[in-house]
Amino acid sequence: MKKYRGVFFVVAAFIMLFLCVPKQIKADTLTKYGMLPIYGVDVNDGEYPVSVRSETSFLEIIDSKLFVKDGEMEAFISVKKEDGEKYPYLYLGDAQQAEEGKENENKTVTVKSRSTEDADSVYEIPVSALDKEITCSFFDLQKQQWKTNRVLFEASSLPKEALDVELPDYKKIEDALNLYDKEREERAEVEKEAEPMAVDMEDGEYSIAVDCVGGSGKASVVSPTLFVVKDGKAYARIQWSSPNYDYMIVGKKKYLNENKDGGNSVFTIPVSAMDKTLHHIADTTAMGEPHEIIYAFTFYRDSIGAKGEIPQEAARKVVAIALIIIVGGGILNHFVKRRFSTL
Repeated sequence: MKKYRGVFFVVAAFIMLFLCVPKQIKADTLTKYGMLPIYGVDVNDGEYPVSVRSETSFLEIIDSKLFVKDGEMEAFISVKKEDGEKYPYLYLGDAQQAEEGKENENKTVTVKSRSTEDADSVYEIPVSALDKEITCSFFDLQKQQWKTNRVLFEASSLPKEALDVELPDYKKIEDALNLYDKEREERAEVEKEAEPMAVDMEDGEYSIAVDCVGGSGKASVVSPTLFVVKDGKAYARIQWSSPNYDYMIVGKKKYLNENKDGGNSVFTIPVSAMDKTLHHIADTTAMGEPHEIIYAFTFYRDSIGAKGEIPQEAARKVVAIALIIIVGGGILNHFVKRRFSTL
């Protein structure tokens, strides 16, 4: 059965991840998303260095070792000698339970000092499970009161050969959750009302530089792009480097592709702010099924210039000049030939 435990832990962790995603976990928790308790039966007998996470820092942990035998685990935590003298007792339970002297399965542990005078102090803590918070209390000798503190011994800090189970990849889980939170925040930004901002410019057509970040990075938008001022309000004509975008969502409104000739997708959208990141959705069919992607757009106020600075407009000018040269050259050639023919 042991060979299946690793699969069980990974699957169970992702189930917990799925169930916990919509919820907020306390900021002061020592556990991580998807973390499951690892019990002594899944740890091979032996002595191992182990990392310990502590809720508070009134004790400076110097060293920590885990001892495992027949499925039972115990940790030895070394602290500075003076810390051990200041907090000479450890109780398995919270401060209230310690004050009330509740016994049950809890017990008080006296700090043990090593033989030499300058040695560290050591707490012995029974460990019910790794990757699980353990509530304990330390007695403050000076204040004559108990202090509650939670600790957690990390299974991932043990050597691989110590465990009979495969641990979930908590880094991947954390990255996935961060991505989920980021997308949720961006989606919230997208859904804000996005009305065109008022600009102190004459109505007309200009150019403006625009940055677009998001997706796989394969698609881009033309910059500078057409900047339109209409009734004192700002709009931008976004042209993609791909013909596969069928609509964009800006705020709560959908804008359809204006290019009906099969060329690269074009949209005229409101510019609600400049020099600030704006999150908009663009739907692409490049992957077969339609797929909405959140992009971050930034329009730069200082870049506003003449319409002729837009690459398409500049290309049109080049073509027009070339035509003038060709036509003019043809006419000149005609007259030159005619003159020489009369000589």
